[in-house]
Parts: sequence; structure tokens; C-alpha cells
Amino acid sequence: MFVTPAYAQAAGGAGAGAAFAQFIPLILIFAIMYFLMIRPQQKRAKQHREMVGALKKGDQVITQGGIIGKVASVRDDEIEVEIASGVRVRIVRSTVAQVLNPTTAVAANN
Repeated sequence: MFVTPAYAQAAGGAGAGAAFAQFIPLILIFAIMYFLMIRPQQKRAKQHREMVGALKKGDQVITQGGIIGKVASVRDDEIEVEIASGVRVRIVRSTVAQVLNPTTAVAANN
């Protein structure tokens, strides 16, 4: 009628393994999310930082607002972009979406 202490202790030990088994799906979900979402986003952010860091005078750029222009001057956190003859706009460096290379411009025209 009563449970012996030895039997009760053995039953409690199996609960710890079962508790760990409940966390395995959560660990797997986190690993999948890391490789499918977080890691690619970090790679894209690193590429963008490198691209923005390598901006120099004369580069043709596209901003996130869709403005296409040529870099007239580069400062610490901002660049001056000439969007038309004699029209210059100061923008924050991080708003540059793409740097157009001569090969990109030729491919777009074909």
C-alpha cells in the first residue's frame, strides 16, 4: 500500500532526464533559426558596413530613397552626393544602398 523510499527515489531520477528531453526541441528550433535567419542577416550587415566604409570620391551610388548620384566628398558619418550638375545633397553614410560599378551600369543598359 505504501511506496518504499527506494522506489520513490528511482522514480524521481527519471524526471531529470525527461526534463532535459523537453528542452531538446527548443534547442533545435533555436539552432535552425540561427542558421536560416540570424547568420545570413549578420553576413549582409557586415557586407554593407564594408561597402559603406570603402566609399570614395567619384563612386556612383544609389541611396535607400532611390536617389542616384556621384559621391562628391566623404566625411566621417556623411557623404555629399551630386545628383545633378551643381546640385549636391548631404546624406548619412549608412543610407547608401548600393555602389554602382561600371560593370553594373553596362549590364543594366543591355
